[in-house]
This record gives sequence, structure tokens and C-alpha cells, in this order.
Amino acid sequence: MSEPIRVVVVDDQPLIRAGFAMVLAAQSDIEVVGEAENGADALALLAHTKADVVIMDIRMPVLDGVEATRRLSQLSGSPRVLVLTTFDTDEDAFAALQAGASGFLLKNTPPEEVVGAIRVVAAGESVVAPRVTRQLLDRFAGKLAATPRQNERLEMLTGREQEVLELIAEGLSNSEVAARLFIAEATVKTHFGKILTKLDLRDRVQAVIFAYDSGLVTPAG
Repeated sequence: MSEPIRVVVVDDQPLIRAGFAMVLAAQSDIEVVGEAENGADALALLAHTKADVVIMDIRMPVLDGVEATRRLSQLSGSPRVLVLTTFDTDEDAFAALQAGASGFLLKNTPPEEVVGAIRVVAAGESVVAPRVTRQLLDRFAGKLAATPRQNERLEMLTGREQEVLELIAEGLSNSEVAARLFIAEATVKTHFGKILTKLDLRDRVQAVIFAYDSGLVTPAG
């Protein structure tokens, strides 16, 4: 039997933390290994507690979820982060994705979807659909600016890998990218795996954000 997914819940509201703990405790493959009421306490907890996924509220006192996510993402072997927000067009949700979160959940997300999202993120994927990521970035991309460092990293990719990354950043699925480029879907997955490795990115969300940061993709309109 495989090890359970270790989860830390971070929220300044005790009832929300208790609610998540109750839902997750009913899952045989998930274990809540800690709770924290703000980002600072979460970082202190995670310094000595091994976790796979952190459910992180965005708005908290002392240290908010965006900055806590940024600090976590800079650590080697850090857990993946799912941020909690009230609106799917929240600017802070965009900031959290840019800081390194693997996705976000609305606070009114049904319990079964929360559980599914944790499993997806623990497996190395993101839980924000590519088109939703694109919509967020188009809305807030004025805060992004291509930098020489990012452009240099872009040059690490082959021409075909840049094509694949550009289409993924435009919101296309792997099968849609394959159809557009007249290649097999398995080939798209291979290219995308190389993109993540070369650029040292975790998942699809980070790849899309990199495409904007590097200037490979520009906001719609």
C-alpha cells in the first residue's frame, strides 16, 4: 500500500481548517499532518513537517498566502500549493500562481472536488485548466514584463519545443496541440516534459506563466 498524501491546511479561520480536516480525514489515501493560521506559522511548521500538498488561504494576517507560497517555492523539495480564493478572477489568485502555486480552489468548491484536486496536484499536475490560466493572465498580464533572464532561458528550447509551449500557453490541450502541429499526442507530451526539465518548471501553470514572462505569448487584445 502506498504512503498517504500528506496535507497541511493553512487558513486564519478555525472553522475552515476544521472543515477541511474533517473532509480529508475520511479519505484513506490522505492524511492531514498539520494546520496553521497564517503564512508565517505555515513556513515554521513545514520546516520540520514533511508534506506533499499545502492548502493555502490567500488573505491572512502576519504573512499572506501569496508571499508564503513564493517562499515555499524557492525551497528544494517543497510541497505543492493549492491556494484558496473567493473569486476565480481574483488578482491575488493570479499572483499566487505566479509565485509558484500549482492551482487554486474557490472556497465554495464541493468537498469531493477538493479531494480530487489534492490528488491531482500530488501527482504532479496542476488544477487550473489551461484556458482559465490564460484568462487570468490576459486579465493581469500588465504586471508581467519579459526580462532578459527569461528570454535567455527561452533560448534553451528547440524551435519545436517553443511552438509546443506557445500553443499550450494559448490554452490548447495536448491533443489540440498535436492536431495543430500534425504530430502525435505522445510526442507533445515528450516535448512538454523536456520543456519542464530544461526550464526547471513544475507543471503546466508555471509553463504558461513562463511563456508570458518571456514574451513568447502576449495578452489577448
